[in-house]
Amino acid sequence: MIAQSPYEPVKQGMYVYDREGESSYYNLRLNPKQSAKQNIAIIERVFKEHFPSIPFRYEFVDEQYGKKFASEERIGRLSGIFTALAILISCLGLFGLTSFVAEQRTKEIGVRKVLGASVFNVWNMLSKDFLKLVIISCFIAVPIAYYVMNGWLQEYPYRVILKWWIFALAMLGAMGVTILTVSFQAIKAARSNPIKSLRTE
Repeated sequence: MIAQSPYEPVKQGMYVYDREGESSYYNLRLNPKQSAKQNIAIIERVFKEHFPSIPFRYEFVDEQYGKKFASEERIGRLSGIFTALAILISCLGLFGLTSFVAEQRTKEIGVRKVLGASVFNVWNMLSKDFLKLVIISCFIAVPIAYYVMNGWLQEYPYRVILKWWIFALAMLGAMGVTILTVSFQAIKAARSNPIKSLRTE
């Protein structure tokens, strides 16, 4: 018996053993106390005793059913790879942009430090603009992600319900990655000697 489609509700089924008739498939439950290899050897021996002229072939139901989700698993793996690449590229872009902004505002940072600004004040000045952009992008991306994911899940009769905390966790993760990426260059600029940046003035 071929496993039913995962895109349709489960239908009623009945297993009947027809001793007199001929069947294309026999569904057998393996003994869990023995290995699959031992079970198959026993089944093959019994099968050849009763059907010596028919070649013995077997398939595992879980593998057959797993093939129905092969495309989803492939999409999941590819999505994971491209997500990792997107995060890496975003971090590199943020790092480069932070370096550029810190270089452009070197004299401003020097003046602020001379006037008594702490490392935290300079870090906050450089980081808050990036965080604002990330928060705005999250509020744009979350509804789109919810719509796409919910539409994809509608194809399955049995599915999970998307919870709000999943998207909140994703937003926190995006902000965390942004802070970590920006902080390195921001703290480096904040700890630099203001005399070097102001000596030409």
